[in-house]
Amino acid sequence: MDTNNWETIHNDPVYENPWIRVEHRDVITPAGTPGIYGVVKFKNKAIGIIPVDDEGFVYLVGQYRYALDEYSWEIPEGGGPLQEDPLETAKRELKEETGLTAETWQRIGRIHTSNSVTDEEGFIFLAQGLQQGVAEPEETEELRVRRIPLHEAVDLVMRSEITDSISVCAILMAARMMGV
Repeated sequence: MDTNNWETIHNDPVYENPWIRVEHRDVITPAGTPGIYGVVKFKNKAIGIIPVDDEGFVYLVGQYRYALDEYSWEIPEGGGPLQEDPLETAKRELKEETGLTAETWQRIGRIHTSNSVTDEEGFIFLAQGLQQGVAEPEETEELRVRRIPLHEAVDLVMRSEITDSISVCAILMAARMMGV
């Protein structure tokens, strides 16, 4: 059951930009019938950071998400080149989005963000021993930072007020690890 029973007959790249490539594939399904499949190939790793301070508070980042056409509260996150160490990306993203640096880092998870249509691989880090500095957001980011208790972040997840998949995973993983 853990072998690939799909056969790719033809793979046609239909769109590409610096972040993704979209492919149309003609396939033979595991049932042996012809079919089609659309695949989004990511050119970066997804990196999420859950910064938890000494008082058990987490830092969330709010921003308008164009693809969703809605405002979203999330953990600090971003994309890192495939060849870059995910921890280096995590450190850079935390500083850019919140101004925070951390003394200790722990990788707490690896996820696939939407494995039915994409190969995007995500890594989640817990950052502790926080020091506040100046944020350096990218020109496309209009961010607000919010500091709340971890248990309140869990409540936001449970009420579907935080829906970003990396954030949901990170918040629940950190809460479980910390006994919240």
